[in-house]
Formats: sequence, C-alpha cells, structure tokens
Amino acid sequence: MIDWLSSNQNLLAWLSALSVLTFVISLIALPWIAGMIPKNYFANNKNSQLPFKKNHSYFMLVTKIGKNILGFIILCGGVLMLFLPGQGILTIFIGMFLMDYPGKKVIERRLIGYNLVLKSLNWVRAKGGHSPIKVFAEKNSGQ
Repeated sequence: MIDWLSSNQNLLAWLSALSVLTFVISLIALPWIAGMIPKNYFANNKNSQLPFKKNHSYFMLVTKIGKNILGFIILCGGVLMLFLPGQGILTIFIGMFLMDYPGKKVIERRLIGYNLVLKSLNWVRAKGGHSPIKVFAEKNSGQ
C-alpha cells in the first residue's frame, strides 16, 4: 500500500486539487443554481415555467443544450463529492434538476420527498436569500 502511494504521488496531487476545486465551485455555484428553482416547482403537478426557458426556438435549443451540459458536469462533480469533500447528494440533485431526461419529474419528487434533501436545499436557498421550496400545493381556504 505504501509503495503504491509513493509511486502515485502525482495522481494523488491531482485528485487533491480536483477535490479542492469541486468543493470551491460547489460553494459558489450551488446557492445560485438552487435559487433559480421556483419556490412552487414541486407544489404543482404541471411543469412550472423555469426562468431560463423562453419561447424562441433557437435560443431555447442553445439554452437546453447548455443547461444539459452544465447539469451533467455538476452531476459528475456530485458523484465525485460522494468520495471527496463537498455536498455530494445536494450537488447530484442540482445536476439532475438542470438536465432533461424521461421520468425527470417523478425522480425529482421522490428525491425532494426525503427530509434531509429538502432541508439541505432550503438551507442553501436561504444562504442565497431565496424563500424555501414548497413541496405541497397550498389549498384554497375559501373552498
């Protein structure tokens, strides 16, 4: 084991640098990305309109491609953070939120149903100055 560590010092240095970089990026990017989620996104059965979706077809295509690439990079960083320092599960959730894929809404609702995920997401949103996520639709008191 000690022989392997001494022979792979460059690899360990790169992994350490990657760990620090992903940790710093997650601290900067997560409050911003979590703040982009509308507070009633999970309260409605229909898809909520996200702030980065527009009606212009070319702009929408470029935005969708960029959003999926960014989501995939964040998702990969979250998987790395499961083994390295950082907010792995929350980062995976944010990456999955950004990407488009079949069954996305069902998976998101299941993940946000975990109290730890919801509390962590709302904590990050509060740090960014945003109101907490509402999971259930509010019922009209007049009916």
